[in-house]
Amino acid sequence: MNTTAPRPQCRDCLHYYITHEVSFPYGCRAMNFKSRRQPLLDVRDSTGRDCLTYTPRPARR
Repeated sequence: MNTTAPRPQCRDCLHYYITHEVSFPYGCRAMNFKSRRQPLLDVRDSTGRDCLTYTPRPARR
């Protein structure tokens, strides 16, 4: 039985956005940066941990 919680995904985070810039298409408002790949991957590479600013996006009606 797997008891680990699922890892947060950028697309489910309130702070995630699409920049529409060809060079840096993904962004994180909480950490104020843009990236060529999902911001969570840059956070993991830099800190070795999952994002600490992850905030679930409110459910759509």
